[in-house]
Amino acid sequence: MAYTVPPAPAGPVGSQYCVCKVELSICGQNLLDRDVTSKSDPFCVLFMEVNGKWVELDRTETAVNNLNPAFAKKFIIDYHFEEVQKLKFALFDQDKSSTQLYEHDFLGEFSCTLGTIVSSKKITRTLLLGNGKPAGKGMITIAAQELSDNRVITLSMAGRKLDKKDLFGKSDPFLEFYKPGDDGKWMLVHRTEVIKYTLDPVWKPFTVPLVSLCDGDMEKMIKVVCYDYDSDGGHDFIGEFQTSVARLCEAQDASPLELECINPKKQKKKKNYKNSGIIIVKSCKITRDFSFLDYILGGCQLMFTVGIDFTASNGNPQEPSSLHYINPLGTNEYLSAIWAVGQIIQDYDSDKMFPALGFGAQLPPDWKVSHEFAINFNPRNPFCSGVEGIVQAYSACLPHIRFYGPTNFSPIINHVARFAAQATQQETASQYFILLIITDGVISDMDETRHAVVQASKLPMSIIIVGVGNADFAAMEFLDGDSRVLHSHTGEEAVRDIVQFVPFRNFRNVPKETLAKAVLAELPQQVVQYFKHQNLPPINSEPA
Repeated sequence: MAYTVPPAPAGPVGSQYCVCKVELSICGQNLLDRDVTSKSDPFCVLFMEVNGKWVELDRTETAVNNLNPAFAKKFIIDYHFEEVQKLKFALFDQDKSSTQLYEHDFLGEFSCTLGTIVSSKKITRTLLLGNGKPAGKGMITIAAQELSDNRVITLSMAGRKLDKKDLFGKSDPFLEFYKPGDDGKWMLVHRTEVIKYTLDPVWKPFTVPLVSLCDGDMEKMIKVVCYDYDSDGGHDFIGEFQTSVARLCEAQDASPLELECINPKKQKKKKNYKNSGIIIVKSCKITRDFSFLDYILGGCQLMFTVGIDFTASNGNPQEPSSLHYINPLGTNEYLSAIWAVGQIIQDYDSDKMFPALGFGAQLPPDWKVSHEFAINFNPRNPFCSGVEGIVQAYSACLPHIRFYGPTNFSPIINHVARFAAQATQQETASQYFILLIITDGVISDMDETRHAVVQASKLPMSIIIVGVGNADFAAMEFLDGDSRVLHSHTGEEAVRDIVQFVPFRNFRNVPKETLAKAVLAELPQQVVQYFKHQNLPPINSEPA
């Protein structure tokens, strides 16, 4: 989008981008008992099939000494209607603290598509062993819920004068939150951490989706149960109470809400029984947890800029060996990268005017080297109309420039960062900048580039680097902070990871959509992360 034009409201986004989240709740029944002196300690692992291989997505907590676990940890998955999403749920008996699954005893597994679970809402199936035979009488129940309500509730809880349950000490209390299931039974939603040796616990604040806690119904009754933790899994019941989110919301920082924790058995037996302690709701806040799609539908524009490497290492564009040589099919790796990324991003920009910049070339008429020039040779208006406009300007400029060097990234990063910095003054989630750099080689100004990236990490901006050719791209991997936090040469840390690097050679013989998916994989979370960090809601968002 042209930086000079104020953002216009975005039109409706196509269904291919409309991803909703589905929450899966897992229970096990009659699991195999793999422990000699006690019962199994099961946990569930979720896998998804990706390119024919099972990839682990997430794990539940471990249920101690329990053959019929109801796991508090939920699996949350993006549901794509247009894709077959194959899932596998595998249960293991935890034997060691190792994260390696082969270190734990296998209790059985079940595979199906996400569509099967969603269409049924709740399924119960037999667990199978590796040979395809049933894992004893073991069953798994999977319940699905669409997380279309983006409200989240943050609760800060404490206790006072809870019943003492341990013979030689105080209690080790924790809370469990339940909501009524469709079958009339209470369904576990959340479990707090255990606070050791106290009758006056203060639990850490926690946040759960409102739809998880009460199906989004503020008046629905929920149950809170307090237990004394025992390491053998036989937790002692302290007391419970029922309430609603609407009631919890009465708690404010200045005036906490106090609720009696009742043990019904004690209540029946003792005439003068009052309670088994007080549970205090110190604060209760409901906010919205906005998604990438919320920001896009709210009118946020993705501002796309391309930076193209015209250094001499690319080779003479007239010769077929050059990375800039346009083959008889009218393409090369530079053009393929522009098309792959641009075709998707242009849908999120209302005027589809994109600046296209070059670096590392000598320009007419005086043949001075430039590390930041408009490839349409119009510095006052470097904008190209759509991806087609970028492609045309690129092809037209090749005969008129001389490839030179060095490979300096920082001028183009700083160029886009100047506009991203201006966008921060608007104080709305209206613009996010994406710089696509396509390059063939080693960065010459690494210190300056690291500094530029660290500064840009504070702005509404992401950088995608596509490496073409067969050069050593170790420096690009270094900038992509997936495995470690990037530091500038002065030692300053990047606020967040904003660089995504992809080597084109890994995608030469696959469908072009595969490159686009890999290149844009981290972008939605980078957009959301920035606006959340700045506490900026979508432009047209409703209050929680």
